[in-house]
Amino acid sequence: MNRKQSDKKLSKPELLAPAGDLARAKVAINYGADAVYLGGMSFSLRSHASNFTMDDIREVCAYAKEHGANIHVTVNIIPHNEDFEGLEEYLKELEAAGVTAIITASVSIMALAKRVAPKLEVHCSTQMSITNSMAAKMMVEENHVDRVVLARECSMDEVCAITKECPVETEAFIHGGMCVNISGRCTLSNRMTLRDANRGGCAQSCRWQYHLYDGETELSTEENLFTLGSKDMMAGRQIKELMEANVSSLKIEGRMKSEYYVASVVSGYRHLIDELYECDGEMSDERMAYHLNEINKGENREVCPGFYPERAGKDSIIFHEYSNNSVNHDFLGTVVDYDATTKIAHVQVRNVIMKDEKIEALMPGKDNATFAISWIKDKNGFEMEKANKPMEIVSMEIPFEVNEKDILRKWRE
Repeated sequence: MNRKQSDKKLSKPELLAPAGDLARAKVAINYGADAVYLGGMSFSLRSHASNFTMDDIREVCAYAKEHGANIHVTVNIIPHNEDFEGLEEYLKELEAAGVTAIITASVSIMALAKRVAPKLEVHCSTQMSITNSMAAKMMVEENHVDRVVLARECSMDEVCAITKECPVETEAFIHGGMCVNISGRCTLSNRMTLRDANRGGCAQSCRWQYHLYDGETELSTEENLFTLGSKDMMAGRQIKELMEANVSSLKIEGRMKSEYYVASVVSGYRHLIDELYECDGEMSDERMAYHLNEINKGENREVCPGFYPERAGKDSIIFHEYSNNSVNHDFLGTVVDYDATTKIAHVQVRNVIMKDEKIEALMPGKDNATFAISWIKDKNGFEMEKANKPMEIVSMEIPFEVNEKDILRKWRE
């Protein structure tokens, strides 16, 4: 529905979610993603993700089509001469599989795709560091891209100005990892591990723990080593401004992230975008706080709004040692099946589930619902005080209807 038809000041953007494998792609679609971006086995910058075979890509394209979603494939390596071997055939296969778009940072790959697979949309990657309207126009006029993905280093004012003048759609990041350098333009990984950050091998060396010296004097201790990673982006408060600016796609980072992260973050932003659209941006502080809390339930690291409010300063950097204490253990299990007559569900365990614990069910297309576990039984029907074996199937009573693959997590206010 366009603005004239709806008389709303806000446009409703695409919600674009990450997927590291077929299961996570389906989770993203089920929990409300309008599109999913993923990488194949080659030509992608997340070579250590599970990634997708061509058969997987065909399957996920069919699944997406059934659910009214689109699939974007990353072809975003910075190619050297030898990297072009097999690329032409790969692009043709992506087009035949039903892929909507490729995401690339190479003008040579853009030209090749336009020539050999013209049905594919071409989206220029955030690695091209588009931070001004002149660069955006050049990408359209010279390289014929169908969408400009803006640099994560753009301020909100820059996003608005570029989108206003750009001849095609723009896409902006709203959530996930931020490169402490200019997106992707870092050679720490190359120097330290011989893994090329721009050919799919980034070792995220900025997040390692280092001994810090002033000349010969060590300033750090074994208990307090130094790291220089960026906080993750969380732009929930900026969604209204991005919608007002007519940004066409809002992108979540995280192809290496878990099924729980994908479900929680996608669901959180889905509900936030939908409610902002329905109320035309007139959302109360209470409702905004609710949505931000929902989004944050999927996070492990500290978050910040990135560069949107202003130039990101030292408060956006994590200078201290990372701790395993921050690992998210809220994901308790997934529903295997449910008997509506007996109200008994079989659940696959992911983290420790305690009897009498209060649980929240995360269900696609529905509001979250909570319940207290009155009993847990193992596969032999014996009652348990806790289920603590990952991937074990247990049974419990759930007082409302749930479906296969629904997620159970710890309830937190």
